[in-house]
Amino acid sequence: MNIITTSIEGVLIIEPAVFKDNRGFFLETYQQERYSKSGIKQTFVQDNLSFSVQGTLRGLHYQVKHPQAKLVQVLTGEIFDVAVDIRPGSSTFGKWTGAYLSDQNKRQLFIPEGFAHGFCVISKTAHFLYKCSDFYVPEDECGISWADSDIAIDWPEKNPIVSEKDRHNPELCDLLPKQLPFQEKSR
Repeated sequence: MNIITTSIEGVLIIEPAVFKDNRGFFLETYQQERYSKSGIKQTFVQDNLSFSVQGTLRGLHYQVKHPQAKLVQVLTGEIFDVAVDIRPGSSTFGKWTGAYLSDQNKRQLFIPEGFAHGFCVISKTAHFLYKCSDFYVPEDECGISWADSDIAIDWPEKNPIVSEKDRHNPELCDLLPKQLPFQEKSR
């Protein structure tokens, strides 16, 4: 397994060891002890599978009181995957990093808690699988505009297919402190 650091501390690209022969290939998509030694110590409690067509952009999503670390990978197709740092007080707050993930390169991206996450499908279709460190809580979900000009993500698709919900997400500068993760919970 090869770990590649990105421009934002904590966001990692993982290249699993792939064992190929004339029958196909085998790889471990997750092995707790090995990933923990690489700095990924979160316990994952939920797996999600998404199917999308070319040009679809999902995100940028996060949860406020139940922030989720994610370990993401593509089973079929290719995507451009993005993590945006929204941790208050972080030296990279509002900065993004991205990686191309595909069934060909078999890379994974680890995104810690405190990041907004999104992806854009480049291939005709894509199956996208991701592990989460906390459960999905619909009333806790928030989003940031995929087209936020201050974040300035260089998406490969300039006119993506976006859900109605994602079309109305605010820009990061319009969010209140209580709308960001890691804020003290009101009692």
